Amino acid sequence: MCGIAGFWRPSGLDEGAAARLEAMTRAIARRGPDAAGAWIDRDRGVALGHRRLAVIDLSESGAQPMASANGRYTIVYNGEIYNFQDLRVRLEEEGVAPQWRGHGDTEVLLAAISAWGIDQALTAFNGMFAFALWDRQTGQLTLARDRMGEKPIYYGWTGQGAQRTLLFASDLAALHACPAFERTIDDRAVALLFRFGHVPDPWSIYAGISKLRPGTFVTLSADGSEGARAYWDSLTEYAHAAGEGRFTGTAEEAVDRLEEILGRAIMRQAEADVPLGTFLSGGIDSSAVTALLQKHSAQPVKSFSIGFTESTYDESPHARAVARHLGTDHHELIVSPEHVQDTIPLLPGIYSEPFADSSQLPTFLVAQMARREVTVALSGDAGDELFAGYNRHVHANSTWPRLRLIPRPLRALAGRGITAVSPGRWDALLARPLAARMVGVGEKLHKAAEVLASADGDALYKALLNVNRSSNAYLRHPSACDGFEGRALDRIAHLPLPDRMMAMDAIHYLPGDILTKVDRAAMAVSLETRVPMLDVEVMRFAWSLPVSLKLRAGLSKWPLRQVLYRHVPRALLERPKQGFGVPIHAWLRGPLRHWAEAQLFGNSQPLDDYFDPAAVTGLWQRHLSGAENCQHQLWPILTFQAWRQAQG
Repeated sequence: MCGIAGFWRPSGLDEGAAARLEAMTRAIARRGPDAAGAWIDRDRGVALGHRRLAVIDLSESGAQPMASANGRYTIVYNGEIYNFQDLRVRLEEEGVAPQWRGHGDTEVLLAAISAWGIDQALTAFNGMFAFALWDRQTGQLTLARDRMGEKPIYYGWTGQGAQRTLLFASDLAALHACPAFERTIDDRAVALLFRFGHVPDPWSIYAGISKLRPGTFVTLSADGSEGARAYWDSLTEYAHAAGEGRFTGTAEEAVDRLEEILGRAIMRQAEADVPLGTFLSGGIDSSAVTALLQKHSAQPVKSFSIGFTESTYDESPHARAVARHLGTDHHELIVSPEHVQDTIPLLPGIYSEPFADSSQLPTFLVAQMARREVTVALSGDAGDELFAGYNRHVHANSTWPRLRLIPRPLRALAGRGITAVSPGRWDALLARPLAARMVGVGEKLHKAAEVLASADGDALYKALLNVNRSSNAYLRHPSACDGFEGRALDRIAHLPLPDRMMAMDAIHYLPGDILTKVDRAAMAVSLETRVPMLDVEVMRFAWSLPVSLKLRAGLSKWPLRQVLYRHVPRALLERPKQGFGVPIHAWLRGPLRHWAEAQLFGNSQPLDDYFDPAAVTGLWQRHLSGAENCQHQLWPILTFQAWRQAQG
């Protein structure tokens, strides 16, 4: 795992280029604390910088920037190619392998591109990556990103005429260090942040700077032309797997096959020349990854979990029980108000653009704890998106088919009736029957009520994903952009609604929220995270399973549960899904109140540049009074303001 940064000015570079490149890579040193590297061709105007976190091949033969054996290509690369050993053998068998200098994956990546061309090589890679590749022969620069967007890359042109320059980096902090960078906030991105809690690709918080979409590479030429192509399309792949590639075996065969495929993926991703462990929440996904890793490990696996003093949100006892059964070397941290207060000021630096998933706090803390023991951690992320683990998938399968038969006006009327009772009142009314089974039932009822009038299943999904449906009441510059522009959703229109939701998760929520949260939090402490569920083989198999297998016998993620039950007693796992929630609503009224009020009313960046101060003040007062839980509206505003303050 590493950080990359650089620039390309086709008119050529001056003598200050090396210093500018060094400043850019220094700004992302946390992504690669072990070494720094630079390569500059002043005549062609190319500068490639690298920060290294040494994980495989710790010797100098794994250092970057790295040139291909034939001298044609130079690369800076962030990530891991998990099947690089297989590709190395294939290159040797085809007689196109170079004289190997080391045993790392970067050298194999370059050899594959040299032998097969970038299109074919990218389709052969099974891993997570983002890279910049300079081609001396064509005088072109290619940027590429992995299939699902585990690794980030930002890019964009700045300047005019002879000063026109392409900038790229793993992290916007590197662009901030470049004098040519123009920091113009994109109003549309602010609206998307408020709607989803993150800025989805291809947008970034800055106008003119894009995130390269997952599964895509773009080839840039000196004349400014860009050729972007997708070598992987999640919607097309999903439609194929769920159509002609649909799994037709028995339920037991599906479980056997899943254990085999997932186990193989975990062992591929467990290869490292440094200490490795797992995040273990005690839920299905992380427990499955930990169990299968421990099954194949001769030593106790190091596992890490977070807990809370608020019992409603605390899953640490469950994680502890699973760890005890599996025999892992378990570490846990119970989050205190002091932890939260110490972490809050770090968020703008950890997330170089505004990010408002409040579970970013415990994600950073568990990464920070893990880094004291290991350099690589496997996570259970993507299990929900692959195996129908979210409540929206369950309700799309069971509730929506019946609900959609009711005329929309009647559904809308029912929604208005639900929202006429405050969330706090609903909590009080339902406290006794639901206290042990559901957190914030009133808030959940209000959210459900607001999407009751959805025209169809896809509109329902987008409404559920929208954490703030009343954005016009708060934003100075609302946007009609729904975050799905440029996505041909018609490719999955024929699939059952739960399948469509999971496919849309793959292109939006997973890369924009989940993978961003984990990458930035882990890289802030120089920890490499790996996601075995996103192995190509695992994804294709999961997508091929019919909904009736994923949602079965009243359980979500049924096949994944059955795999886990072979290693962990069912009694340790069967409980209502909590997710990685945090009591942010209570913290805002308690240990974070002073910080929050400073962002809303004492920040040097005026609130009214982007928000209606009167509306936000009313929101804050309602939250403080306890009449409403307004955390979902407040958190994007607070993180955005804190980020602006940090940028100056």
